Amino acid sequence: MWLFNSPPLKQLKEKYQFEPTAQWLDHLQKSSVRFNSGGSGSFVSSNGLAITNHHVGLDTLQKLSTEKNNYVRDGFHAKTQKEEVKAADLELNVLISIEDVTQRVNAAVQPGMSPDEANAARRNVMAQIEKESKEKTGLRSDVVTLYQGGIYNLYRYKRYDDVRIVFAPEQQAAFYGGDPDNFEYPRFDLDICIFRAYENGQPAKIDNYLKWNSKGPADGELTFVSGHPGKTDRQLTVSELAEMRDKEDPYILDLLKRREVLLTAFSQRSFENARRVKEDLFGIQNSRKAFNGVEAALLDPEIWSAIDAREQKVRSAMTAGAQSQASSAFDRIKQAQDATAKILPVYHYFEQSRGKATATYRAPRAFYSTLFKYARRLLRHAEEMSKANGERFAEFRDSNKESLELDLFSSEPVYDDVEIATLTDSLTDMANALGADDPLVKQVLAGKSPVERATELVTGSKLKGVDLRKKLYAGDAAAISAAQDPMIELARLVDGPAREARKVYETQDEIKQQAYAEIAKARFTAEGTGTYPDATFTLRLSFGDVRGYEEVGKQIPAHTTLAGLYERAAQHNNQAPFDLPKRWIDRKAKLNLSTPFNFVSTADIIGGNSGSPVVNKANEFVGIIFDGDIQSLALDIAYTEKQARAVSVDSAAITEALRKVYDAGALADELEGKK
Repeated sequence: MWLFNSPPLKQLKEKYQFEPTAQWLDHLQKSSVRFNSGGSGSFVSSNGLAITNHHVGLDTLQKLSTEKNNYVRDGFHAKTQKEEVKAADLELNVLISIEDVTQRVNAAVQPGMSPDEANAARRNVMAQIEKESKEKTGLRSDVVTLYQGGIYNLYRYKRYDDVRIVFAPEQQAAFYGGDPDNFEYPRFDLDICIFRAYENGQPAKIDNYLKWNSKGPADGELTFVSGHPGKTDRQLTVSELAEMRDKEDPYILDLLKRREVLLTAFSQRSFENARRVKEDLFGIQNSRKAFNGVEAALLDPEIWSAIDAREQKVRSAMTAGAQSQASSAFDRIKQAQDATAKILPVYHYFEQSRGKATATYRAPRAFYSTLFKYARRLLRHAEEMSKANGERFAEFRDSNKESLELDLFSSEPVYDDVEIATLTDSLTDMANALGADDPLVKQVLAGKSPVERATELVTGSKLKGVDLRKKLYAGDAAAISAAQDPMIELARLVDGPAREARKVYETQDEIKQQAYAEIAKARFTAEGTGTYPDATFTLRLSFGDVRGYEEVGKQIPAHTTLAGLYERAAQHNNQAPFDLPKRWIDRKAKLNLSTPFNFVSTADIIGGNSGSPVVNKANEFVGIIFDGDIQSLALDIAYTEKQARAVSVDSAAITEALRKVYDAGALADELEGKK
């Protein structure tokens, strides 16, 4: 997961006798795309085609679907550009440039400042840098924290917010094998979704896009992955990883399992119910399995021993004077953890369910509701916009204005029955966790049962209307109050305690950042730039060869084939989740069954890499990342290539399926540069 402005040139030359040029890297960087729905992708034609995974595009497919037109179940194919349908709230980002702003960010934090003052100063200068960059270049500008505060880079992105769906297979073809096969290998998934970016109502003209290679990669071939890994924790201290193992991950797993039970039960009541929550349920099941894998890794004595040794290496590599300072840094991180723990119940239930607040919305655990998201953002927007840009929460800075509005004014459908079910459960969860006699819990429930309160809030709110949200957004705090919307009033009720908890969380995080910056300096001294920072959902470069592995004494080949798909279906009597879509059964005779379908490589990936292009040394598209095997779940905390593998769809299978299963020859021609 190397930075594009600090690529692994030495490592590639020593191991593979290959050294990508600056032009090679720049082309791959500007061909790569970040999806705001939580994944990666790439441009694959000069006419704006962008490919990602089906499960990345699932959010858009779900929002565009209706009871009559179920694009998730049945797939989607626009045979002409006129048939391409605009996504409700999808944004694509292309990284244009990176600038090191570490010195300026650190200079804003003066010696003697309290943690509160330091956090405010750091936040202010980051907002100022972003605003200046946005005004100068017109590009989305984000200051990104790397090495937990050791380095700060300014990333500038070109945005596309007119994005239209072109093609998606049936989910059964994209997610063949369902949850039993998730994070497993061998696999047989056509996990792709193709969009087109538009500008000024016309297909965007793309200078940097990946040339399509319909042969795919060979066994043993060097490949590269360019994508946006979401989060890793490899450089956290032992004390932070222990907290993750003993408290954070069990807490998250409890939340995921609770919601999985809720949505599964809701889905089983009707086909329409299942359609309405399919994307949410899929994401929860996927996250549950991923966090189970991370927790298993943290409980592995061998891995834990390596974690401990890694920290001791950093400590012991310092000079005597610096080591004393580093010990203090580790102690300050532990003290900040302890201080944060005191406010976590309020923070988790009323501010956000986990993690540090960013510009991307994450719901508080007590309010599992789209309407509450709208209410909170409208309420806080009115208050935050009365402040100077640098004093606002990140989500309300000028640099995030377009992205905030795209999300807030989404045309996605909001279903009362779904909202009541999810909000009832999260209110019940809140009362169970904090106690029904807790003063704030009693105020939230307002003398009613969770289901009564949820029903009152959902049916009484008018925030489902986009026009009303736009009107309130354009108004001030008085206009928000005058709306007398029950969901906004709920957001107001908990806003004070939530903000107080967030302030403590961010103050303690500032203490951690300063301590990690000291540790990062020691790590740079000991290791140089031979290691990359933890993932931050920003563009990274990984590499590895296409290679199988051994598991329980059995050699697992690197590739699967289309023939293997049909064999797997036969082994399970074509029963769900191993049943084939009808068109795949009907078109079997037309297919070249020896075509490679999925393959594995040793590339270092994590969640967020979904949809990342896999390219060869010629910078050609040869596949697309869609998963990792079960052993790869440990990559959150440590990289190993013994068995951990990145799983991809082969470009050969994509071409074969488009032409012979989906009658999408014109689309295949565009991908292959034939039109």
